[in-house]
Amino acid sequence: MKTAGTAKSRIKRGDQVVFISGREFNRYDADGKRQPFRGKVIEVDARNGKVKVEGAMLMKRHRKAVPQLNQEGGIKEQEAWVNISNVALIDPKTGKPTRVKYEVRDGEKVRIAKSGEIVPIINVFGKKESKAEKEEDAG
Repeated sequence: MKTAGTAKSRIKRGDQVVFISGREFNRYDADGKRQPFRGKVIEVDARNGKVKVEGAMLMKRHRKAVPQLNQEGGIKEQEAWVNISNVALIDPKTGKPTRVKYEVRDGEKVRIAKSGEIVPIINVFGKKESKAEKEEDAG
């Protein structure tokens, strides 16, 4: 049985991505030129190969009010899941879509874009100290 995706993903939460296919790829600006949607990844489901991008693929959900939990009802807009193959990471140096590889530099695993630039992993839960920062604090 083939799975939909893998348990690992090169796209992480907080990354800036651009759509390379699908509905959001065919957005047009005021001049009539195609401007694929760019946004920040807010959630990743690596096992199923899906991501949610802030402001993209908005769908309307009809919610029933729950007075016991003080939740209002109504129609709410939220982001839908998008296949991870429809988005590409934005290269921090060139601003264009890029592929990513991993390398070990100074004892740490880092993501490298096609331009050779290091793609930082944004920690959305809080700052995680690197080995170099720990050594500076100790020394």
